[in-house]
Amino acid sequence: MKGFFIRNRVALGFAAVALAVLLTFAVCFFALARTAAEAHRLTVVIDAGHGGIDGGVTGVKTGMAESDINLAVSRYLGQELEEAGFQVVQTRLTEAGLYGTAAPGYKKRDMQKRAEIIASAAPALVISVHQNFFSSSARRGGQVFFRAGSERSQALACMIQDSLNGMEECVKKSSPLAGDYFILNCSDYPSVIVEGGFLSNAQDEALLVTRGYQKKLAAAIARGALAFLASAASG
Repeated sequence: MKGFFIRNRVALGFAAVALAVLLTFAVCFFALARTAAEAHRLTVVIDAGHGGIDGGVTGVKTGMAESDINLAVSRYLGQELEEAGFQVVQTRLTEAGLYGTAAPGYKKRDMQKRAEIIASAAPALVISVHQNFFSSSARRGGQVFFRAGSERSQALACMIQDSLNGMEECVKKSSPLAGDYFILNCSDYPSVIVEGGFLSNAQDEALLVTRGYQKKLAAAIARGALAFLASAASG
């Protein structure tokens, strides 16, 4: 009887060891599987325009800096795309710029850093978020820019512009425009600049400074971007 209990304790000991080894293997397997899955996720770069001492334009009523609105919309946009399963790289995560010090040449350094982030990410697309300003306060609405001659960038711009035009707040439908801007020219990845609205227009400004509309704007941009990615995958 004593030998029986000893044999059973030994057997249980081996079973416990085997179970521990199996659990360790399972944890490692699922960790590796998750890492592999994440490595195959498409990357999207979101560029919050301006930052730091470069605040961009300001609202005619509130004086709110464009850079702050850009950052808020970019964060919401990042959340939308991450929830859709994409890996998101933000060029700017804080109110600071990317230029290092405010010494002369800071703007060039800032833009070069953004280009380096894009190159390192090798993204499926790039969305640079900005706000507009015009001499006539009557101008309103979202406007998307793409690099002339880039068919993929133009396709991305068209889909995002269509999504912006479909927002209930849209008072006039716009068409995407070709633009000669650094962020569009610094890489061959599909890239657009999305101007969310005109801070020179009091009605647009009143929308853009609110968290609710910033989220709606981000969701509309995301819908356009996802439509482009779906089209690219099926084509």
